[in-house]
Amino acid sequence: MKTLEELKAIRDKMKGQVEIREEDAGSIRIVVGMATCGIAAGARPVLTRLSDIVQEKALGNVTVVQTGCIGLCQYEPIVEVHAAGGDKTTYVMVTPEKAEEIIDMHIIKGQVASKYTIESAKLG
Repeated sequence: MKTLEELKAIRDKMKGQVEIREEDAGSIRIVVGMATCGIAAGARPVLTRLSDIVQEKALGNVTVVQTGCIGLCQYEPIVEVHAAGGDKTTYVMVTPEKAEEIIDMHIIKGQVASKYTIESAKLG
């Protein structure tokens, strides 16, 4: 990189790639909290199970990613499902078994697994 124009060209190219990912209207993103509190509460097996199910069922429109602290340590492991339309559902105290049910109900059948959501945990 020798000139400001080259830097701008690289920026524009990368910006275009990011926008393509963000504009993928049919994709669903599953986010697992993997900060220290999440890992201590069992988030790693949950992340592994979610990834395995997505691969086993060939759910090409679903991406499983990890993030840092979500900020609700008492509810870990936390899994957020970001739907294609922009809606977010937060699942709490998730186990690998609950992860299977969340994939089946929420991702495949399109119904929120209400009994595992943050709202249910606060009421219970």
